[in-house]
Amino acid sequence: MNILVTGAAGFVGRNLVENLKNIRDGKNRTRPALSVERIYEYDRGNTLEELDCFCSDCDFVFNLAGVNRPQDPKEFKEGNFGFASTLLDTLKKHGNKCPVMLSSSLQATLAGRFGTSEYGLSKRDGEELFFAYAQETGAEVYVYRFPNLVGKWVQPNYNSAVGTFCHNIARGLPITVSDPSVELELLFIDDLIDEMYGALEGHPHRTEYPKAGDEIAGVMYDGLTPRPLEGGRYCYAPITHKATLGQIVDCLHAFRDQPETLLMPAIAPGSFEKKLYSMYLSYLPREKVAFDLKMNRDERGSFTELLKTADHGQFSVNISKPGITKGQHWHNSKWEFFIVVSGHGLIRERKIGTDEVIEFEVSGERIRAVHMLPGYTHSIINLSETENLVTLMWANELFDPSHPDTFAEPV
Repeated sequence: MNILVTGAAGFVGRNLVENLKNIRDGKNRTRPALSVERIYEYDRGNTLEELDCFCSDCDFVFNLAGVNRPQDPKEFKEGNFGFASTLLDTLKKHGNKCPVMLSSSLQATLAGRFGTSEYGLSKRDGEELFFAYAQETGAEVYVYRFPNLVGKWVQPNYNSAVGTFCHNIARGLPITVSDPSVELELLFIDDLIDEMYGALEGHPHRTEYPKAGDEIAGVMYDGLTPRPLEGGRYCYAPITHKATLGQIVDCLHAFRDQPETLLMPAIAPGSFEKKLYSMYLSYLPREKVAFDLKMNRDERGSFTELLKTADHGQFSVNISKPGITKGQHWHNSKWEFFIVVSGHGLIRERKIGTDEVIEFEVSGERIRAVHMLPGYTHSIINLSETENLVTLMWANELFDPSHPDTFAEPV
């Protein structure tokens, strides 16, 4: 399959092209039904002659080209309608009836606050052009109305408040939030790419946009909310997230503070927080990509906290010098994993009030996880005379100095 991507240098275009390359080159095998041979990238630096050549040979078109921040509002019409007309005319010239995807916007609904949007009007005109093209030629047309698009490579200080927030907060620059209660619907780029793969495979998610005030099956629609419908006129990406500006900024501040607090916020699979954190990290300046951790050192070695979580405990690394014994304490309810990753050691545990001792010889040559049992005093001994013993430790709860639940007692 040969794929033409217009607007290839833009935010969505860059992400799509790089991911199509992964499929083309066999790096992404999650879509076995897709076979990508050539990727034609068209943007402002290309010529109409190149567009003509691409249109003669493509099997699918992603039309992502458009204008959303012009100096003159008249450019909306030229960028969002004029080029689309040129593209479709060129396909018709070659008799190429391949499927064509159009990147439109929720503003094309002209619902609510978008009722007077010149951008929305230009997008609506572009949609109608594509529908007319489909009726005339019989070609398959996939018209997507996107909400706020976010993710890695969004240009800050342009048309994405979230991108601007990520960029500025990562750099300690000020941000402006006029109303923290304003809610945004966000479509993350990876979820969009998955939907575009579906379109390539011929099974996009279909929908309609009921008018504001319409009630269908007990649901009152606002003109902006898609109603999934097989055979619907429009297409949509089903996975989006809604969050207020205040929630977004609070999350970003927590991400910014993580190198100091070591506290990793909850990032459940598929969650808004998980996706936003990935986006935020893509904006880190070079000087913040790496950060120092506090090593608590003494004559025995060192102990360093690595990572804390609100409800899944914390991780640390312990370094013991040759011949050193550490631990010699027990906990009531706290429990830990000791995982030796380098060196040679002995872990000993004794049940409190008994002489029962269990021992585990551990080594970086055979990585094992050993439970430190509640109610057992425990120690770890570096058996080497020359090498440090390096142990990754996980505790089921964060260390609380006011309630350490740690009591000294030799094994």
